[in-house]
Amino acid sequence: MDALATTSGLVVRQIKEWGEILTPFETRNRYSVSDATTDAEIGFAAEEAGSMIMRSLLKSWRPFRIAVLDKAGQTLLSVRRPFRFYFHEAEVRGTGDAPLGTIVRQFSVIRRIYSVLDPNGVEVCRLFGPLLRPWTFNVMVHGTESGQIRKKWGGLLKEGFTDADTFGVTFPPQFDARLRGLILGAVFLIDFVHFEDQGGG
Repeated sequence: MDALATTSGLVVRQIKEWGEILTPFETRNRYSVSDATTDAEIGFAAEEAGSMIMRSLLKSWRPFRIAVLDKAGQTLLSVRRPFRFYFHEAEVRGTGDAPLGTIVRQFSVIRRIYSVLDPNGVEVCRLFGPLLRPWTFNVMVHGTESGQIRKKWGGLLKEGFTDADTFGVTFPPQFDARLRGLILGAVFLIDFVHFEDQGGG
């Protein structure tokens, strides 16, 4: 968690295999996590084993558990998402399985709004997706934009043939490692809910 405390931002890149790009079969999601300033790799995130049938049938709605590991293979975070049809949520836990908080999608007809809650259920910030910027989620602290999660355009060829995504994350400067871990956990939920099934597969 020390790396999260000292960086101003991250780049989270989904790693796709040719077998998934060329076939309709959904494989487990994997990501690299790098420092946004230096591009030095901080760690690696991977969806843990689950039913291939569930992945194929439920696709982006499937429940998942993603482990975020540092370069030494030690678990930094785990993100657990139960099945939800609309009110998507994910629980984030840190080192030693300590609860960091929960990300919960709020009801909205046309807006994309998530509450980021601490372990006691108190909202620490909101993730707000502007209507005219579908690839952007602003991190709102007390109504003020203090950070951002933004999907980066990968070019027509990549976007057309694969759902591999790259996200840039900037943290509110006052957030400690625990809260930054929550924002990182939110990236994976947002990827599944809003971008997972948008590729050409």
